Amino acid sequence: MTAAVRSSTAGSAAPSADAETRRSARSGFAGLIGAATSGLFGFLLAVVITRGYGTAGSGAIFAAIGVVTVATAVCTLGAETGLMWALPRRRTGPRGDAARLLPVGLLPPLVVAVVVAVTGVLAADALAPRVLGGAAGAALLVTSFAAVPVVVLMTLLLAALRCVRPIRAYLSVQFFLLPVARPALVGAAVLVGGGLVAGMSAWLVPAGIALLSCLALVAGPLGVGRGAALRPERRDWSTFWGFALPRAASAAIDAGNMWVGVLLTSVLAGAGEAGVFGAVGRYILAGQLAMQGLRVAVSPQLSRLLGAGRPDAAAAVHRQLTAWGLVLSWPVYLLLAVFGLAFLELFGSGFTAGATAMTVLALAMLVNTGVGNVQSLLLMGGRSGLHLAATVAGLLVTVSLGLVLIPGHGATGAAAAWAAGIVTENLTAVTCARVVFGQPLVDAPMLRAAAATVAGVGAAATVGVLAGGRGIPGLLVAAAVLAAGCVGLLTLPRVRHGIRVTMRQIRGRGEAAPTATGSAPPQQEGR
Repeated sequence: MTAAVRSSTAGSAAPSADAETRRSARSGFAGLIGAATSGLFGFLLAVVITRGYGTAGSGAIFAAIGVVTVATAVCTLGAETGLMWALPRRRTGPRGDAARLLPVGLLPPLVVAVVVAVTGVLAADALAPRVLGGAAGAALLVTSFAAVPVVVLMTLLLAALRCVRPIRAYLSVQFFLLPVARPALVGAAVLVGGGLVAGMSAWLVPAGIALLSCLALVAGPLGVGRGAALRPERRDWSTFWGFALPRAASAAIDAGNMWVGVLLTSVLAGAGEAGVFGAVGRYILAGQLAMQGLRVAVSPQLSRLLGAGRPDAAAAVHRQLTAWGLVLSWPVYLLLAVFGLAFLELFGSGFTAGATAMTVLALAMLVNTGVGNVQSLLLMGGRSGLHLAATVAGLLVTVSLGLVLIPGHGATGAAAAWAAGIVTENLTAVTCARVVFGQPLVDAPMLRAAAATVAGVGAAATVGVLAGGRGIPGLLVAAAVLAAGCVGLLTLPRVRHGIRVTMRQIRGRGEAAPTATGSAPPQQEGR
C-alpha cells in the first residue's frame, strides 16, 4: 500500500462496509443483467455453429476460437487485469495521471500480439492439420491469427472502459454488442452458404467494432486529446508490470482453460470429439456468466478498498456477491448435471455422447462458483503471484490428466481432466485468500443459501427424472416444478423481506467513494 493511499484514507471518512455492499449490489445487479443477455446469445451462437457446421465443422471453429482466445490471453501479458487494478487508484481527467498508464499497458501487449500474429500466419500450413484436423485448411488458422492484435487491443480497452465509465458503458460493449452481433453474423454466414472461414470471420468482425467503440468511450474520461499527459514515468512501468507480469501466465490459463481442452481433444481424439467437448464447454461457460458479471462489476471497487487498507469491507462485498452468484449459478449446474442429455439434444443427436462429460464438469463448477470470485480478491489485492500459483496448479492437473485420459475417453476424458483442474485451482486460491487477508470468506447466509438451493433444485430434478427421464421431457417437468417452487417461496414473508432489502440496495444512492487522491471525479461515479 502506498503512502498516498494511507494518507488519503486517514484524512477522509471512508464509507462503511454497509455502504460498500450497497454499492456492490447496484453494480452487481447491472452485471447480472448483462451476463444474462450474454449467456442467452452465447447459447444461441453455439446452436448456430453446431447446427450450421456439424460435429467436425463446429469442432474446427471451436478450435479456431480457442486459438484466438488463448493467443489473446497470452499476448495481453496480464495488462487487462493490471489496468483494472491500477486505474481505480489514479486520477482521471485532463489533469490526472491515469492516462499515463495507456502506453504502459497497451504498447508491450500490442508488440507481442503482432509478433504472434505474423508467426502464426507464416506457420499456418504446418499447424492447421495438427490443430484443426482434416475439417479445415490453413485459411481458417490464418484468419484466426491475423485477428489477434485487434482482439488484444479490444480486451485491454474494455478493461480501461470498465474503470473510467459507469458500468453501463462496459456492459453495452462486452455483454450486448459482442454477444448479440456474433450469432447474427455467423448465422448470416451459414444462411448464405459460407464455409468455415466465413463463419470464423463473422465471429471476429464484432471485435473490430467493439475496439472502435472502446476507443471513443475511453478517450474522454482519461482526458486524451484534452491535455492529459501520456508520457509515463519510470515508476509507472515498474509498478504496473511488477503486478501484471505474474498475471500474464495466469490470464492465459484462465481464458484458455476450456480451449486448451478443445485443442488437446482435437489433437489426441479428433475433430468430432473436440466438437462434442466444445458444445459441452459452451454450456459450462454460460453457467459461469453470472459470476463473470459480478466480477467485472465490482473489481474496481475491490481494488480501491484493498488499496485503502480495508480488507474487512472487501470481504463483506465478496461474501455478499458470492451468495448472489451461488443462488443464480448452482441451479444451472445442478440441472446440467442431471439433464445433460436433454441440453445436448438441442445441438443435434451427434452431440449427446457428451452427456457424461457435462455431468462431470457441472459438478466441478459447483466448487468454482461456491468459492465465489476469490481470484479477483487476490488480484485486486495485488497478489498476482499467488493467483498464478493457483492457476498453474490447476493447469498442471488439467494437462497431465488430459494426456492420459483423452486418447482413450475423448470428450469425457477431457471433461474429467478439466474438472480436476477446476477444483485444484479454486481450493488453492481460496486457501491463499483466507490466509493473506485474514477475513472470513464464508458466512452463515452463504451456507443457508447453498443448502436451500441444493434442496430445492434437487427435489425438482428428482421429480423430473421420475416423471420423464433425463431427456427433454424430464427437464421440462423439473423446470416446471422449480418455477412453481419459486412462486411458492414468494408467498413467504421472510423471502419477500429479503427481496425488498436487496431492491433497496440496488435502487439506493450510496455516497461517492474516495480515491487515492481525493474525491472521485463525476465520470467515475456509478461504478
